[in-house]
Amino acid sequence: MHQPHRISMLMFLALLGLVLSGCGSVGERRSDAETAATGFERLLRADDPTGLCTALAPETRGELERSEKASCEKAISSQKIPLGGATQRVDLYGRQSRIVLAGDTLFLSLFPDGWKVVAAGCTPRPGRPYQCTLQGG
Repeated sequence: MHQPHRISMLMFLALLGLVLSGCGSVGERRSDAETAATGFERLLRADDPTGLCTALAPETRGELERSEKASCEKAISSQKIPLGGATQRVDLYGRQSRIVLAGDTLFLSLFPDGWKVVAAGCTPRPGRPYQCTLQGG
C-alpha cells in the first residue's frame, strides 16, 4: 500500500530536480550575473555607448532616454558612471543581483536574454536607499 505512494513521491522529486536544474544553480546564476557586470565595466572602459545600451534593462534604458530627451547612445555618454574595478561581492535575490565592485555597485535583473543592468553608479547611504547615477524609473 505504501509502495505506490513512495514511487510517485520519487517520480515527483526526480521531475522537480529536472525542472530546477533547467533554472541553473545559484553558483551558475551568480557567475552569470558577475560576468554581465564585468562586461558592463568593459564596455564603460571601451566607451561603447551601443554596447552599454544593450546591457541595460529595458526600463532603465527607457528612463534614461526620457530624462535626457535623447537616444540611449547619446544619453549614456553624458552619464558619469564610475569605473568599478574588481568584484568585491555578488549577492543574489531571486532574479535580482547586487554586484559590489571596488569603486561602484551595480544592480542587475535576470531577463529571458540574460542579466541586464538596472542601476549603475550606485553608492550606499546608511539607513537609506542607494544613490545611483543611472537607474530605471
